[in-house]
Amino acid sequence: MRTSSRSFLGALSAAALALGACTYSEPAPAPASFGTAPPPTRSIDNTMRAFVDQGSVAVVAEVRWPGGTWSRAYGVRNLESKVAATPDDQVFVASITKSMTAVSVMKLVEDGLIGLDDPVNGILDSFATVLKPPAPITVRQLLGHTSGMRSFEEVTEKTADDVLQVIEEDISPQRGLELTGQLPWDTRDVGSFRYSNSNYLALGQLVEKLRGRPFAEVLRGDVIDPLKLERTTLDPAAAAGAAVIRSYITYRGERLDVTEAPGALGSAASGAMSTMSDVNDFYGALFRGELLAKESVEEMTRAEAIPLYGLGLRRWNQHCDGVHRFGGTGGYWTYRTASVASLDGQYQATMTLVPPPMPTALEDPKTDDKLNLWDDQMASALQETLDRLCP
Repeated sequence: MRTSSRSFLGALSAAALALGACTYSEPAPAPASFGTAPPPTRSIDNTMRAFVDQGSVAVVAEVRWPGGTWSRAYGVRNLESKVAATPDDQVFVASITKSMTAVSVMKLVEDGLIGLDDPVNGILDSFATVLKPPAPITVRQLLGHTSGMRSFEEVTEKTADDVLQVIEEDISPQRGLELTGQLPWDTRDVGSFRYSNSNYLALGQLVEKLRGRPFAEVLRGDVIDPLKLERTTLDPAAAAGAAVIRSYITYRGERLDVTEAPGALGSAASGAMSTMSDVNDFYGALFRGELLAKESVEEMTRAEAIPLYGLGLRRWNQHCDGVHRFGGTGGYWTYRTASVASLDGQYQATMTLVPPPMPTALEDPKTDDKLNLWDDQMASALQETLDRLCP
């Protein structure tokens, strides 16, 4: 299931969204007082309520700042039992996974196993057998989507007839790169930004090759276990858990539960399940220097090819101190996530929307417009909230 390649291109106001009745989980209030002024979380709360009023399955979010934490969940875990969603429920965070993968790759660099500007052509078997790149391709180019390599979904997702195969087929990293090899890779594209999940499939293989262990095991040791991210996993079996918000599409008029679609599970590009709290823990720790050396984080946040993307990180608007925030986005057909964090590691805000059951864009091109609008509204609400929390 295609992950979102669209960068957020601006903030759309969510202030005019109407409120209404909805199912929600109400945690304890944050330990902070804002006097008689409107609470900084009003906009994000209104946006979340409006998403559910528009038929979304659920929306969950958490915001953190020095001295306070706010979290909410609206909607239900699934459309069968209609048990209320909670802020700690698991969701697929899609391309947020790339930020975690980038940490494991940067640790390879820190450990001297490869250089950031070293080519991978002679290291990865897939580059010699199925991909045939037109030039030397470096670690930096894969991390920053400037390799020119196209994404395997361009082969698998062409028409509405492909939908069932996409949600049923288990595409391994090697299979994904084999499919990528069917697409042209032009020398002129090398060095230009082209968002591609295949870049991160290759990086997952690189981590496995240089560490001699499965990628999921390495990521646990690099990120998940050190930060005690107990609800974050690449294990496909976790998708069947009771505390997972399930997701749906419609296909030719029939509603389908696609939570456990095997092609979406476990990959280094987009396969992580997590919670809002764990995602905030991750970005906070990354920017406080708890995972990587300062120099590595500086490399990751240097947006060169385009002003909105570094190495595994998406750049957001400026924070209170005038320094850009960073984080990530992720989008399947059925899960939409945005996460925004300050580089001092003190402020984080993350939201996941599980949209209403609706046709994929392969069946109805208007679906992309709806998803893109909701992505913008999420990003706007998160950034506005952090702006209002500035001291």
